[in-house]
Amino acid sequence: MKTISRTAAALAAAAVLFVAAGPVAAQEPDPPVETSTPFSTPNTDDCPHATSPPPAIDLSEVPKPGETAPTPLPVPADAVGGEQLGYCGVVVPDGAPALPEDISATGWVLSDLDSGDVIAAKDPHGRYRPASTIKILLALVALDELDLNTTVVATAEDANAEGSAVGIGKGGVYSNFQLMQGLVMASGNDAAHALSAQMGGDDATVAKMNAKARSLGALDTRTATPSGLDGPGMSSSAYDLALFFRAAMENPTFARLISTETVQFPGFPKDPNIPDDIDRPGFTLSNDNQLLYNYDGAVGGKTGYTDDARQTFVGGADKNGRRLAVTIMKGDVLPIRPWEQAARLLDYGFALPPGTSVGTLVPPESVREVTSTRTAAPTLASPPDTPSAAGERETSLEEGGDTAIRIGIAVVGGLVVIGLLLWARQLNRRR
Repeated sequence: MKTISRTAAALAAAAVLFVAAGPVAAQEPDPPVETSTPFSTPNTDDCPHATSPPPAIDLSEVPKPGETAPTPLPVPADAVGGEQLGYCGVVVPDGAPALPEDISATGWVLSDLDSGDVIAAKDPHGRYRPASTIKILLALVALDELDLNTTVVATAEDANAEGSAVGIGKGGVYSNFQLMQGLVMASGNDAAHALSAQMGGDDATVAKMNAKARSLGALDTRTATPSGLDGPGMSSSAYDLALFFRAAMENPTFARLISTETVQFPGFPKDPNIPDDIDRPGFTLSNDNQLLYNYDGAVGGKTGYTDDARQTFVGGADKNGRRLAVTIMKGDVLPIRPWEQAARLLDYGFALPPGTSVGTLVPPESVREVTSTRTAAPTLASPPDTPSAAGERETSLEEGGDTAIRIGIAVVGGLVVIGLLLWARQLNRRR
């Protein structure tokens, strides 16, 4: 067989590529780069966080000496809350209007607190760090276990707890109800420490929080610290936070706590071991959730932030007897703050008719243990034209068949081109 020239080989290769890829002109050009846009919403269509949160940027999740990092929680074969909630991209009802443009959160869930309907979502089961929004879960455990009228004397360990603080001082006397106010209204890690100390300490409290999460059907959640500080294995999801908030809002005490704007909080005595120390007077404690002050019908919520978790937020509102909630994970303050993003999504939800749903917040009695798991793709990919994940898998198989056909056509086309080139060369020689 004679060797084909380099030019002929290049032409043949180009023909093969053309046949296999199809006409390039039919593809849409890349959109222009908008240099004025100050943010971009992360694309989660390929399920980058199906099993674990994004990599940590600090040493907060490095295990203690002698310990190992826990393995990721299993991903249920059937998405909790319905098949559509197994998708990782944006999930909206059929015929729904476009979502607000200012939502930069990586994952979020918009839900109905009363019916349990999930109205819309983005990466609802994607796993992220909850930061202080996990204090809702701590509040659920504490409300079940502690007498709110009991008073405790704060320790130095309580006062020196790492992170945000309500302002507890060593020797201060606080009721558990006041500690709950500091926990929910001001996200006090010092209050979280004082509460968890009464429940057996941090490790015991974390175990109780994880058990409570499982009982509510929150299978994406593993708490590492009572307060929400990052730690090895810490994860949750926007869906799980919606479960926690709905369960908490069924408790009248919690509902009263998060809707309180201001309250008087106790001071604490001077430390006799510190020269010239003075008594600290009581002060006015203000709720740190701006949605409560700025959104009509707001019922309150919970804020959160760590370097690894970024901005997290939970909030809800009641309009004409209809209560909706928004949970946001791995957000940012661009282009607007998380509570403002939540407000946009609440407006979106209230504009849709009751009963609009892409899934449901499961009731605790329907929760089952994880007996089988699935891989991150393709069953967790963004929803195709048909809402069925089974349909997506079938489409993938069909596309595989089409690819095989295209490859076959390409090979045949390449051989035809080569044959024509050789035939033309032979004719030239005869002439």
